Amino acid sequence: MTDPLKLSFDVACSAEHAFAVWTSGIGTWWPRDHTVTGQADRVVLQSGVGGRIYERTSDGVEHDWGEVIVWAPPTQLAYLWHIGQDRTDATEVEIHFVAQGSASTRIEIEHRGWERLGAVGEERRSQNRGGWQTLLPHFEAAVAEGVTQ
Repeated sequence: MTDPLKLSFDVACSAEHAFAVWTSGIGTWWPRDHTVTGQADRVVLQSGVGGRIYERTSDGVEHDWGEVIVWAPPTQLAYLWHIGQDRTDATEVEIHFVAQGSASTRIEIEHRGWERLGAVGEERRSQNRGGWQTLLPHFEAAVAEGVTQ
């Protein structure tokens, strides 16, 4: 079994704000170089279980990245994740937004399911570890700027 990636960090805002920035505000902070095309005009995370996560290019082409499987604002979000891969190769991302008072939230992320990918699972895990490290500062900056949409 391949161990899940586990990350946690604190942001200076309410859990409600952190959840909103991660979900409805994702298009404001997600870096274009972390998209399938590198040219995404829009990144969308649709609310609710079954919501799509996708990018849309300026010419209207959409690339699916995942699907919401747990929607419990403002405390929990989970989704199948297959950006740039076939849906059958999806891993699972679970995020908890843990209030630490009214102005601080601990973000706890577990990214799992690597063993389902067989021989490439460990390599994808390693790639995603690097991806998370470059992605999360963009989220933290958006939270600090008060961005939600």
